[in-house]
Amino acid sequence: MSSAQPITRVALTKLRPEEVDPFRKRADPLTPETMADVAAIIARVRDGREEALLTIAKQLGDVPPSTSALPALLTPEDFSDAMANLDAEARTALEAAASRIRTFAQAQRQSLQDVNLPVPGGHVGHRITPVERAACYVPAGQYPLVSTALMTILTAKAAGVREVFALCPRPSQAILAACAIAGADALLPIGGPQAIAAAAHGVAIRRCDVVVGPGNRYVTAAKKLLTGTIGIDMLAGPSEVLIIADLATDPKLIAADMLAQIEHDGDASAMLVRVGDANGALLAQVEAELERQLATLPTAPTARKALAGSFTVGVCSTDEAVALANVLSPEHLQLLIADCQSVVPLLTSYGGLFVGPGAAEVFGDYGIGPNHTLPTSGSARFASGLSVLHFLRFQTYYRARAASAETGAILDLIRQTATLARLEGLEGHARAAESRIRSISATG
Repeated sequence: MSSAQPITRVALTKLRPEEVDPFRKRADPLTPETMADVAAIIARVRDGREEALLTIAKQLGDVPPSTSALPALLTPEDFSDAMANLDAEARTALEAAASRIRTFAQAQRQSLQDVNLPVPGGHVGHRITPVERAACYVPAGQYPLVSTALMTILTAKAAGVREVFALCPRPSQAILAACAIAGADALLPIGGPQAIAAAAHGVAIRRCDVVVGPGNRYVTAAKKLLTGTIGIDMLAGPSEVLIIADLATDPKLIAADMLAQIEHDGDASAMLVRVGDANGALLAQVEAELERQLATLPTAPTARKALAGSFTVGVCSTDEAVALANVLSPEHLQLLIADCQSVVPLLTSYGGLFVGPGAAEVFGDYGIGPNHTLPTSGSARFASGLSVLHFLRFQTYYRARAASAETGAILDLIRQTATLARLEGLEGHARAAESRIRSISATG
């Protein structure tokens, strides 16, 4: 590698929790300045509606400055035209990925069941129902993420969402074709926080109930500020991969997987945990491979920047590697060690798990089945990747029978409810429960 070491090294040692902390101290991209700027955009769109949205879209480059009206929503007819112009190889790849993503999402949905249980005087339960409308943000900056269109739209459709809008600035023909395959109902060709605000407040498109999909820090700030006005999937940060490898792992494979994860974002990170590599032999081989592969990688400048914020740590045992992974809670976790299967049950916190050298993380990016929109920056401790659940509501109910032979049980329920209400000092609640005594006595 170059004399300016690109990867932070931590020596092989008995791992202590305090050694982990320095690697998780990323600067928060949602600075006060960013939040203030985005809050102003949201307020302008909310109050100024279509006129304000057009002005902002021109200012931020979504549409040419000479544009006199908001661009029309793109429709399934536009998507079909783009599909017709797609070359056969790209179409086959998109359709194959879509089939796998759809099948997985449908299986998730089918695994969820309504609940109905008997209780005194009736039944309680929940119904699982989709939201009416969802917006799916599809980044289209330097790298137009065609795969994200598939991941988000297909998952919403599998959940049963009636109307799904894509939000995408300057969509490519490939993204429009992906919208056709995924079944999007329309696409708003505007991006950034102004698009999130439009979906939340029903500007230029019908008001949406949920917005999902990754974006830059301004998009993330908009999702954070609008939470409560609209449902969101997560606040995604820079991408990351944690690779656990031993001396038997092919250094070429490790280097390739690291670079794949960090080539599109200079703030991304690749973390390598070396098991039993006391003298750093594996790291030296990986570093040499990184340099060799970077020499021909078109995205090398971005990847080099990200490597400077990445790290490698040597641990004495697989148990220590597992402990570190569970603390870091990475977005992507790859196991490139012997006897991977015995390690899997010990891992408790990650966005997506890739087990064995054949389970390339990039297969997950491009549609092996599970969603590639995953929690970052340690949020896998409490969050999950995008799934049908983000588009579903569990609506509970208590349905009382008109008449019942369970008079005694119902009277007990009334008395217990009144007792608990009075424990809280809420006499109105107690009286509302006791008002049912007369009707119960009459039917009894």
